[in-house]
Amino acid sequence: MNVSIFGLGYVGCVGAACAAKLGHHVIGNDISENKVNLIKEGRPTIIEAEIDELMKEGHDKGLIEATTDSRYAVLHSDLSFIVVGTPSTKEGHLNLNYVFNVAKEIGEALKDKDGFHAVAIRSTVLPGTNKEVGRIIEEASGKKAGEDFAVVSNPEFLREGTAVHDYMNPPLTLIGTDSERAEQMFREFYKDIPGEFISTDIEVAEIMKYVNNTYHALKIVFGNEIGNICKALDIDSHKVMDIFCRDRQLNISPYYFKPGFAYGGSCLPKDSKALRTLAHDHYIDAPVINAIDPSNQLQKKNALEIIESKGLSKVGILGLSFKSGTDDLRCSPIVDVAEELLGKGFDIRIYDKNVRVSQLTGTNADFIAAKLPHLHEIITDDLDAVAGASDLLVITNREKEFEDIPVRYPGKVLIDLVRQFESLDYDGHYEGISWKNVNTNPAQAAQIKRDRQGTDF
Repeated sequence: MNVSIFGLGYVGCVGAACAAKLGHHVIGNDISENKVNLIKEGRPTIIEAEIDELMKEGHDKGLIEATTDSRYAVLHSDLSFIVVGTPSTKEGHLNLNYVFNVAKEIGEALKDKDGFHAVAIRSTVLPGTNKEVGRIIEEASGKKAGEDFAVVSNPEFLREGTAVHDYMNPPLTLIGTDSERAEQMFREFYKDIPGEFISTDIEVAEIMKYVNNTYHALKIVFGNEIGNICKALDIDSHKVMDIFCRDRQLNISPYYFKPGFAYGGSCLPKDSKALRTLAHDHYIDAPVINAIDPSNQLQKKNALEIIESKGLSKVGILGLSFKSGTDDLRCSPIVDVAEELLGKGFDIRIYDKNVRVSQLTGTNADFIAAKLPHLHEIITDDLDAVAGASDLLVITNREKEFEDIPVRYPGKVLIDLVRQFESLDYDGHYEGISWKNVNTNPAQAAQIKRDRQGTDF
């Protein structure tokens, strides 16, 4: 393919050399004549492992050229990558002027180009940038996004020192697009790159780099805090974390990474508290570990505020235990929410067949009598009774029996704390605790008939 790369700094230089290695013809563009001249001579603009050989090889094969003429770059390519810098402002926002300037130049060049052109934003940008770049190109070119051109988000995940290896051997290749034609162009461009090719929503692709890097930062800080605690106890922290990393069933896995409700149960609250206390007793500051419980409490507050915001007094809670498949009420986060709602005068009904059975057989009898005496009479294993008496249903455990809730009980307001539904066409209101609205039914926009006042936040 013929591709143009706007920006010949770190990412652009690596991208040019690697694209040529894949057999594509590359036109590099930059406002810096020095960088352009280096590429023309077959030399990289950065210091990086393997880049010298790749750049020379691509240059010698006639697959890499460079220019300061943006118009030339666009007119002689089918796909343009924007890889200019996005430095931070003093306030922490991104300076997107370089991205927008390149978008305008691409748009002006597209005025005189026939045929479809794809533009990939490779620079690290925040959600919403893709849409603005599309607007700028439309305005400058007089052409229409989605028809004459498409703007695709294609974030890079390169580490300095191993950037060439990372480009050629990624765990996945990610693009965000709403254009099938552009998607096929990128599948063709990356066809010889191993790893899964993922095409997703534009906004999802735009935010991924920030999620990844923030998590990487969190891992480093978490590892350091564990190391500091271990050092105070004369324990080899590297042995500890080496064993930690060998557990790929839970520790390094997707298991705990799905947004949803707060954690509970007998282990996570107790053991994380014990580790915080251990650090405190040895005068070790552990701000990340100390922030875990407050963040968990905040998610309970978020759930409570979502429920209250609907202005409905009759609330049915579907699931009281701390997770599905158990009757364990110890530190169950929904218990705290239910108690708050009762204290504020809500009419609460609770369905949990596991808890109800254990309540009758004595497994939870003492706990309920001591800790939840006011909930004793409102827990039932009759789902119809709870749903029938409630205007708002809160799904707190992901259970197969809740999959047909929208069909069985139409018109109820549904609050989903566990992502029970991946997609929904429901004739009523739906809200998830930590994800965008998945209900496509127009009834979602209808006004709720409230029976409580002062519940908006």
